[in-house]
Amino acid sequence: MILDISAVLLFGAASVFAVKTKSAGGGAALVLFLFGFFTAGTGAYGPIHDVVSACATALSDLG
Repeated sequence: MILDISAVLLFGAASVFAVKTKSAGGGAALVLFLFGFFTAGTGAYGPIHDVVSACATALSDLG
């Protein structure tokens, strides 16, 4: 069974969790940064999306 989750939904949920738990580490900053780019759809969206997609593909190939 394959479950597809939107990157915006995933980073949005992670952002809400980071804000609720008041975590201010580097991981939370990265999550909020990526969420901003995915929702804004700026010119940097393409390269960032390609990197995230490549990482997701690499992780799925490990299993």
